Amino acid sequence: MALYEHIYLARQDVSQQQVEELTAQLSEILGQGGGKVTKNEYWGLKGLSYRIRKNRKAHYTLLNIEAPAAAVAEMERQMRINEDILRFMTVRVDELEEGPSAMMQKRDRDDREGGRGGFSGERRPRRF
Repeated sequence: MALYEHIYLARQDVSQQQVEELTAQLSEILGQGGGKVTKNEYWGLKGLSYRIRKNRKAHYTLLNIEAPAAAVAEMERQMRINEDILRFMTVRVDELEEGPSAMMQKRDRDDREGGRGGFSGERRPRRF
């Protein structure tokens, strides 16, 4: 079976729970076609570079998929019909990454740094 990385953007109006339900529906479609989702990452609500269908933000979700091409085509067809999905992209890869994606690693690093521009030490007095 072929390996794919799939990212989709859901409208900002839907809740995180609805996005998870949507992911479950997509996984079920793939399962019926003989495939499976090996990794599912919810990246959160993020701002868009430009407005898409009057939305300034979107819920980002990454799926690593192991499925035949027909199952992926059916999943994409269902996504085009769904009004809650703004954009999606599926890329065929030679192998799937193990562990957290780059977006999740970035979030972990930001949490460790304390969030103030990457400076984690005490504030030093200014000298003139």
